Amino acid sequence: MPKYLLVAFQGEQMCFVHVLLNALDMHSRGLEVRIIMEGMATQLVTILGYDSHAFAALYNEVKAKGLVEGVCRACATRTGAVESTEAQGLAFLSDISGHPSLARYLQNGWTVLTF
Repeated sequence: MPKYLLVAFQGEQMCFVHVLLNALDMHSRGLEVRIIMEGMATQLVTILGYDSHAFAALYNEVKAKGLVEGVCRACATRTGAVESTEAQGLAFLSDISGHPSLARYLQNGWTVLTF
């Protein structure tokens, strides 16, 4: 079965909504899919963590289905999202100098899509 890794780099909320929607769509079609939050997208962990946020329900659905692979530790530190990442029980990824290694996923048969 194909495996897809959606890597969100941009911190723009409307861009990230498409990552969430595509992850849910792919999952509903039986595809294996995971999301990594990198770069400025790590700040969205804090923003979308509020139930009052317009996209909180969508974000929480993705988390509940276990589709978030993890959050870049180095970038979360830089954007102030470490505490929110921990509070939400999301994994930190830090294989290469504090960032997730995309090569590891490629070597394991994942197709990497960046946003």
